[in-house]
Amino acid sequence: MPNWTILCDFDGTISVEDITDTLLVRFARSGWEEIEQAWKRGEIGSRECMAQQIALLDVSRAELDAHLDQMSIDRDFAAFATAVEEAGLPMTVLSDGLDYSIRRILGRNGLARLPVAANHLIASGERSWRLEFPYANVDCRSGNCKCASSAIAHGERQRVLVIGDGASDFCVAGSADFVFAKHRLVEHCRAAGIAHLRIDGFADALALLPRLLAGELDALHAAPTPLPSLRVA
Repeated sequence: MPNWTILCDFDGTISVEDITDTLLVRFARSGWEEIEQAWKRGEIGSRECMAQQIALLDVSRAELDAHLDQMSIDRDFAAFATAVEEAGLPMTVLSDGLDYSIRRILGRNGLARLPVAANHLIASGERSWRLEFPYANVDCRSGNCKCASSAIAHGERQRVLVIGDGASDFCVAGSADFVFAKHRLVEHCRAAGIAHLRIDGFADALALLPRLLAGELDALHAAPTPLPSLRVA
């Protein structure tokens, strides 16, 4: 059985919604949308974008917690996490989002045991917040350089499975040995010729896990040309 490390995105992948976006919509002062547009135009990286946007939040910890406690995760993720543990595979929740949000939501769903690598949210006042970036890289404009985590796993002779859904996963998908892709990441993998399977949720990922461990997906990994997205039967 090959040694796999799983790097799994959170916002929009494990969580049903992008949690940071819901916080900005509800609690941020004006200006956060202009910052978002600057990021989308490529004028700033996600690290600068997130730092500026989080500085606009006007929310108490109690309000923040109450909001986070309304957020849902994929109903099959807990079963997937259990299957991964039973297979003896390490899995990290790897996110360019907020560690506080992720840990509270996972904890409420009985998943506090999962390792989380994300941007660090810090209260700077009763209703103000700031970010630190413990997983940043000087050569990367992201708050969390996911490629660095992939490189560490490869350095330990692990194969890397990336599970993600959007722009923050584009770069690390290119360094992965295989990708389970949702949403925008599907089109990126297809265009870049990255070996992947499309999933609509963790029920699909759970069904694919035995095939991955059995080496049945290696032919896709070795394909020299862009692959069509394949759905689980």
